[in-house]
Amino acid sequence: MISPKALQSLAGCRRSPRGRKARVPLTQLLPALIFHFMSGAGTLAEHFFQLYQAPLADSSWSDRRARLPWQVFTQLMQWALRPLVRRRHPEAFWRGWRLMATDGTQFSVTNTPEVKATQTKAKTRRGRAAFAKITTGVLLEAGLHNPVAAAIGHQGQSEWELAMSLLARLPKKTLLLADRLYGCAAFAWQAFQACQRVGSHFLIRARQNIQVELGRRLKDGSRLVRVPVRPKGKPRVILHWLTLREIRVRVGRKGFRSFELRLWTTLLDPKEAPAQELAQLYAKRWEHELFYRELKHALRKSEVLQSHTMETAAQEIAALILAAALLAQERDRAAAGKVPVLRVSFIKLLELMRPLWLVFSLGDDLLEDWQKRELTERFHAQARRCLSSKRRARSCPRAVRQPISGWPRLLKNISSQEPITLTILPP
Repeated sequence: MISPKALQSLAGCRRSPRGRKARVPLTQLLPALIFHFMSGAGTLAEHFFQLYQAPLADSSWSDRRARLPWQVFTQLMQWALRPLVRRRHPEAFWRGWRLMATDGTQFSVTNTPEVKATQTKAKTRRGRAAFAKITTGVLLEAGLHNPVAAAIGHQGQSEWELAMSLLARLPKKTLLLADRLYGCAAFAWQAFQACQRVGSHFLIRARQNIQVELGRRLKDGSRLVRVPVRPKGKPRVILHWLTLREIRVRVGRKGFRSFELRLWTTLLDPKEAPAQELAQLYAKRWEHELFYRELKHALRKSEVLQSHTMETAAQEIAALILAAALLAQERDRAAAGKVPVLRVSFIKLLELMRPLWLVFSLGDDLLEDWQKRELTERFHAQARRCLSSKRRARSCPRAVRQPISGWPRLLKNISSQEPITLTILPP
């Protein structure tokens, strides 16, 4: 992912110029962190010894991590997170556009005295949350579950702030998918400018309460609209008018209550992007939720982060995202264009990669280059045999266990395999 020479260039990044030279160089520390958070049981000191056969106490590790400046991880993510999609990935494209998605999530931080002294827990409908949270935003290649950019709120930034910073990393020829949190004029204007710079477009689920000026209705049932962009706190002032295409669609399944989607896109030509296809394409945004499930349940395997301060917790999240990017690359190499990348089992690939990493580390001076290549090829061939079954076309009812809105109460988990119907509505 990152060359040792590039890692060495970060060696001068320190919180303070004073003090003795660190016992663990960054060229060993950062790979050890990623390997540690990819592994199961064991401490960071134990996993570091497995990789480099060098003993270091747990307290020394805490001190080493506390002295790492955040700019090290910012630079690392800029270097390591990059697009993987190629023409051999048809499932990652739509009509020549690379499918990207942006979304945020929160990680829980353990209740240590340091965290309690500096953080205020968020309010919920049942009172204060059990743990303090760190918000994280990721720009993702939806077809490969590959993070292209990430922003971590180590200083309490909101998901909205993080998403704005991710727009600057949008690749060329991209169709960006985003959910209802971003479906407002302010984000649409920023996303429009970012897309204009790199020749990309977006498809966003808009909020239902936003007033727009209706324009010409198109043959596929969509309509051109003008969205007013206003400054924060000044609802009577209009800074810009943004011309978008609005698609209203009713989504339903036999036996379940239907609901309505309101979509905005910068793809204004209905021949280039039919409304029915865009309505179906929006479901690809769910790949971002599946990526977060892999990140939290397959990689982390715990309800809360292991770190004891907000700074080291942010480092842990960065290491998890870097590990996810590494696994996405190996997943792609294992698929080799012969099977869809997401059919390669994430969990089984992870289980295969841990021992391979150890073998390469322990046998670095024993194995010849041709032996390492042969082991890697066998690893990819074995991973290619570990395919998950094809996804079933099913969904669960939209309900909640303890309703706080108009949705019915969920008493029993059920699912349906009936086909989904999409009906384009007049805006």
